Order: sequence, then structure tokens, then C-alpha cells
Amino acid sequence: MTVVIDRTKPPEDRDPEQKASRPPRSAAARAREKGDAHGGLYKRRTPIYPKLVHGAWRRLKWALLIVTLTIYYVTPWIRWDRPGDLPDQAVLVDFAGRRFYFFFIQLWPQEVYFITGLLVMAALALFLASALFGRLWCGYACPQTVWTDLYIHIERLFEGDRNARMKLDAAPWSFDKAWRKGGKHAVWLGIAFGTGGAWIFYFHDAPTLIRTFWIGQAPMTAYVSCAIMTFMTYVLAGSMREQVCTYMCPWPRIQGAMLDEHSLQVTYRFDRGEPRGPHKKGASWTGRGDCIDCNACVVACPMGIDIRNGPQLECINCGLCIDACDEIMLRVERPKGLIAYDTDAAVAARAKGEKAVYRLIRPRTLYYAAALVLVSGLMIWGLMGRTPMDVHVLRDRNPTFVRMQDGDIRNGYTLKIANRTFQPMSASIAFEGVDGARLKTPGVDATTGDLTVTVEPNQIRAVRVLVSAPPTALPHANMPAAFIVRAGDADQSVETTFLSGAANIR
Repeated sequence: MTVVIDRTKPPEDRDPEQKASRPPRSAAARAREKGDAHGGLYKRRTPIYPKLVHGAWRRLKWALLIVTLTIYYVTPWIRWDRPGDLPDQAVLVDFAGRRFYFFFIQLWPQEVYFITGLLVMAALALFLASALFGRLWCGYACPQTVWTDLYIHIERLFEGDRNARMKLDAAPWSFDKAWRKGGKHAVWLGIAFGTGGAWIFYFHDAPTLIRTFWIGQAPMTAYVSCAIMTFMTYVLAGSMREQVCTYMCPWPRIQGAMLDEHSLQVTYRFDRGEPRGPHKKGASWTGRGDCIDCNACVVACPMGIDIRNGPQLECINCGLCIDACDEIMLRVERPKGLIAYDTDAAVAARAKGEKAVYRLIRPRTLYYAAALVLVSGLMIWGLMGRTPMDVHVLRDRNPTFVRMQDGDIRNGYTLKIANRTFQPMSASIAFEGVDGARLKTPGVDATTGDLTVTVEPNQIRAVRVLVSAPPTALPHANMPAAFIVRAGDADQSVETTFLSGAANIR
């Protein structure tokens, strides 16, 4: 079990030495202490009014918000020319056709291991990023963070910034309050509906679905999925927000195992900020820290926490408190970076008067990087080694063999030949391992040569093959054999067994 250590210091404990000597408490213990005052481990949501800040990290969040939302909404509309009746959509999960299309890559149900490999790669990349830079995913690219950020922006457009929103919520109902609240929720619902609509386009041909959706001819699954996604987006990003990260998402608890004292995280540099307190213009900074206890970092936090209390489970490392603090530092003519991406080891070293050392390359980052490279290499090797044809052989079980009138022994097989190309495929079928074996398929006379069948583009053809052999060629009851299927430059050998009951026919 992963235990997240909470080094939160109470307000009265401002001394770094006392902070270092106090035993750490687990997140569960802190939650129980909070729960004692609120009737349990779960605390009802208290509205948070984050203040708009300006700075490098806020600009980065805007840029990533635009990029990620653009990718999500635009991707289903990217066209990719495919032959015949295949959907001309670059990215499509086609459940009806049992295919997954991603630009030039087409995956079949039998290749679900590629999806598994992609998920493993994503997990390893997340582990590596967390070990290096903390919860970057949570702060900048997580869908919950992105949509919540967008909803907060809409809220500001209708209700104003922090103080105006607080004042509006406290005011009695009026026409001004009603239209602002109603307009905000209407836009929220529009965004949520657009989110659900974009989601269903990944599972159907987008131009076709958008026409049938509005006239009531789309599949019922499209309407249900759109409604669920609309509801979930509206509730999670509009009403629950930070509670999703605190109570619903497992990653804040898992990521504790990925971090160590050398991981870069949003950090309050207490070695520079303490002792804190109000500061008058022109007063000396001697004997005190740079933190003026203005709470700008607190009111800017979308999670409603005080970063000065140390690493906390709720912190998503979004960096907004950094921008808020840097703005205050410029006003009081102090260096920026009182709150910054830093490591616990560096802060502790500076507190002791030592030089801070940053170690991005360390055993755990090497392990994650090596595993990521290995899995990525296997994925690339597997994709490059894919053949345009896939063959599976199913042997008849009842009867296992048939003795013909002329004394020959016959076995029945079903070959499933998959044509993964977009052109018709002519495949020849040969049988090896039994001398004198003859192949036939229903409707075709027996032959000593190969069978030739045609497989339609992007289809699987089941071919019934009957193999007959003379008893003299069957010295054993079980004869190892193989079907050899060739189509152009592709060939595949599938091992099987020819049964004859040889001990009973002599």
C-alpha cells in the first residue's frame, strides 16, 4: 500500500527546524482529522473562487488547453482516403466492422495486443514524467483539468473574477444574477453537449453521423453515449471540479510511489520565505523571509490549498501559484521564484547552507525510461513486421477422421484467411507433412496441387479444406503437418495434425 506523506505544518509552526523534527503524518491520518470536524472522511464541497493570474505558467496552460481541445474536437473530421466502402476517416473505432483505424494503421480484433502495448507505453510515460517533474499530467493535460479550466474561464466571462463571483453568490436573486447564472450554465451545457457529440464521432463516420443524428436516424448507442458524456462533462467540470481529483481519481495516491526527494514539484521554498509576515514599503528585509503572507498563492489555487503547507495530495502542480507569487515579488522588489518547481532535496540542502544538487538521471528514472524504450521498440517492431495476411486453422473434431471407400483417410479443416490489405488477394493453399496428400474444397474436384482462393479486401474468408492421404503414407496415428498459404510476397505456415488412427487400420 502506498502511503502519501503529508508534511503540512500548522500555522503556528513557522520554524524550519521544528518542521524537520516533527514526525510526518499520512494522508489518511490528515483526512481522518478533517473528517472528525465534518462527520466523516468525505467533506462536502466548499465553493472555490480561484483568482485569475498572469504569467508564464498561465500562458502555458492556455496554450495546452487550446491544443488539446483542438485535437479532441477536430480529429474525427480528418479525412483519410480508403478504397471501396471503407470509412474515409483518419481515426475511427469501428465496432460494427470490428476495426480500428488510425491514419495508415488498421488494427483487427486479433491485434488487441497493440492497444495493450499503447496503454503500457502511456502508463510508463506517465510514470517517467511524474518521477521527473511531478504531476505535470494532472496540472496541464488531464481532461478533468482542461475542461475545468475552460469552465472557470466561462464563469469569469459571465460573473467576473474572484471578488465579483463571491459578491454575486452572496447577493440576493435579481435579474442581473439570474441572467449571469443562466447564461453561464447554458454555455456550460453547450460545451458539454459538444464534448459528448465529438466523442461519438470517434465511433462512427463523422459526416454521416452528424446528418443522421439530427433527424433521429442515428444508432441508439450514439444518443445514449452523447447524453452520458454531456451529463458527465457538465457535472464533473462544472460542479465537482477539485473533488474529482481529491476523491475520485486514484492517481494522486498512486503517484506517491513515483516521487522521491529529487522529483521537481511546485514547491514553496521555506528556506527563503521564512519567517514570513507583513512587510511595509521601505522596511528592512534583514532577519525575515521574503514571504509577506499575502495569500496570493492561496486565492490563485484552483484546488483551494496553501502550497506553503508543503506537498499535499490535492496539489495538481499547475503552477498558477508560481505566477501569483512572482507578481507579488516584483511588486515588493524581491527576486521571483519564492514558489517554483524545485525538489525537496534542493530545499533541504539550501536550508543547511549547502549547494542544491538536481538529479534528473537516477535509478528510478532510468528504469522507467528503459522500460518505455523497450515497449516502444517492441511496438514498432510488431507494426513493421505485420503481414498483409493472417491465417488460422481449425481442425474438425467430430469425426476426427473419415475412412474413404478406396481406403484413404480424410481429415477436415477450416482455414480462416484474413486479407488486411485494401486490394483483392489471391491465396494459394498447400499441405505439407504427409506424402501424397490431396486437397479439395466443396465444389472443387480433388487435386494433387495447391488450392487457390480469392479473399476480398479487408475481409476474412473461411475456406473448408478436405485433406486425403493413402494409409501407406501414415505410419503414425498422429502426423505433424502444416498448411502453407501464399499470397504475393506474403506466406504463412500454420502447424496442425493429420489424424489417422494408424494403429487400427493395419
